[in-house]
Amino acid sequence: MTSETVTGQPPSDRVGEALEISLRGADELLPRDEWVRKLQRAEATGQPLRIKLGLDPTAPDIHLGHTVVLNKMRQLQDLGHTVIFLIGDFTSLIGDPSGRNSTRPPLTAEQIRTNAETYFAQAKLVLDEAKTEIRYNSEWSDPLGARGMIQLAAKYTVARMMERDDFTKRFAAGQSISVHEFLYPLMQGYDSVALKSDLELGGTDQKFNLLVGRHLQQEYGQEPQCILTMPLLEGLDGVEKMSKSKGNYIGISEDANSMFAKVLSISDELMWRWYTLLSFRSLAEIGALKAEVAAGRNPKDAKVMLAKEITTRFHSAQAAEAAEQDFVNRSRGGVPDEIPEVALSGAPLGIAHLLKQAGLAASTSEGNRLIDGGGVRVDSGVVSDKGLKLPAGTYVVQVGKRKFARVTLG
Repeated sequence: MTSETVTGQPPSDRVGEALEISLRGADELLPRDEWVRKLQRAEATGQPLRIKLGLDPTAPDIHLGHTVVLNKMRQLQDLGHTVIFLIGDFTSLIGDPSGRNSTRPPLTAEQIRTNAETYFAQAKLVLDEAKTEIRYNSEWSDPLGARGMIQLAAKYTVARMMERDDFTKRFAAGQSISVHEFLYPLMQGYDSVALKSDLELGGTDQKFNLLVGRHLQQEYGQEPQCILTMPLLEGLDGVEKMSKSKGNYIGISEDANSMFAKVLSISDELMWRWYTLLSFRSLAEIGALKAEVAAGRNPKDAKVMLAKEITTRFHSAQAAEAAEQDFVNRSRGGVPDEIPEVALSGAPLGIAHLLKQAGLAASTSEGNRLIDGGGVRVDSGVVSDKGLKLPAGTYVVQVGKRKFARVTLG
C-alpha cells in the first residue's frame, strides 16, 4: 500500500498516539501531514519506518543534553519502528559548521576512533540495543570518491547553501567560509539517501542539514524524509544550553551521587522543562504531578522523583536510592556511607597541606581560602585556624557540602 492510498483517512487511535509521542517536547515536525501518512502506511503494511539520528563523535562523553533526541528515538523505537544510530566518522573529518562563527577544526582519524568507541556504549543506556541499527557514514561516503562527490555537489546550489544562517552571518561579517564546509550538509544529507530514512531527528541547530537530506532524497528519486527537531536542553543554570564548556552539564557517565545531587540543584521552573524532555513518564502523569505542586505539594518531591528516574536510567534503582540517602545525609550535615580513604604521612601535618595532599584542595593557598571561608570541617568541627596541625590519627575531613575524605595520618 502506498502513502497515497491512505491520504485523507482519519488517523487511527494508534497513529494518533504515535503522532502525540512524536510531538512531545518537539520544536518542529516537518511536514506533519507527510509524517501522518508514513505512520498510516506503517500501520497498514506492518513495515516499520526507518528513523535516523546522526551524531559526530566530537567528544568522548555524552551529557543529558544529548539524550533529548535519544529519548525521542527510544519512544519511537518502543512503537516498533527501526532506529538507526549513525556515527559520523566521515563527517567528523569535515567538521560541522552549524552555529559557528568560524571554521571548525576537523578531528583527526585517531580522535574520531577513540570517541566513537564510547559513544554507543553510552547511548545504549537510553536506546534498546537489540532493536538499534548501528551504522558509520564512512560505509558509503568513502566509496563515493571524487567523481561521486562532484555529482553530489551538482545537486545543490550555492544560493541555497548561503540561505543557511551561520554562513550568511559569516559572509556578511567578512569572515572566512572554507569550501569544505559546504560539503558537510551535503554529506549529512547523503546519509539519508544511503539509509533511505523516513524521519531524521536533530537539534534545532541542525534544521538546515536535515532539510538538505529531504532535498537530496528527492533528487535521487526517493520519498523525502520528514524531520523532527528537538530543542536544546538548558543546563543546570537554566539559561545557557547544556555544554561541557559552560560547566552546566550532567554527564551520563557521572557517578550516581553527583548525578542525583545535580538534578536536585535545578530550579523549580526548569524542572518541568526537564520532565517534558528527559522523563519517560506520560504527559498525563506529569500534568497530574504539576497540578499537585500547584495545589501545595512541595516541589522538591517532584524534583526527587525526576532525579531518581534519571539516576536509575543511567545506573540502577538501587544506586538511585543510595544517592537519595547520601543527599539526605549531606543535607543534614552527616557523613556519607562511602567516602574516599586516604593515607598520608608526615604527622603532624598542617591543615592546608593535608587538604592538598588528600585531593580536597588544588593547592595550599586554596586550602587556606577555604578555611577563611568557613568551608572546612574536621570530625564535624569547623576549622578556623589556618595554623592547625593534626597529629597522627584518623579524621573525617569535609570541604564544602559535598567533598569528604577519611584521612589516616601517620
